[in-house]
Amino acid sequence: MLKRVLVLDDNQDILEVVDEALSYEQFEVKSISESDKVMPSLETFNPDLVILDYRVAGKNGGEICRQIKSHPEFSDIPVIIFSAYINHDDEILAYGCDAVINKPFDLIELIKKVNDLIY
Repeated sequence: MLKRVLVLDDNQDILEVVDEALSYEQFEVKSISESDKVMPSLETFNPDLVILDYRVAGKNGGEICRQIKSHPEFSDIPVIIFSAYINHDDEILAYGCDAVINKPFDLIELIKKVNDLIY
């Protein structure tokens, strides 16, 4: 069965690139651009991993990550946060995410981190 990845980013180009790269690597991808759709999507899509943009339409991906990690049903799902804020990894990891990927990111690095966290 395909592993599922939920991706949140309000940049359509990034969503398309990530979707294409992960789909090519045999993942089932659901892309969303609105932060308030993350929790409902967790229930309906049941992802194996979540990728969140750190700054998405006024919301903080770190807070969304904390919400996921504190939810009894979803706390075991690995979360990667995309961040354009270089040198703030420690700050971002404090939200409980499993990895940080700095933007602009390398697709090979992204796929490696996704594979490392899912398998």
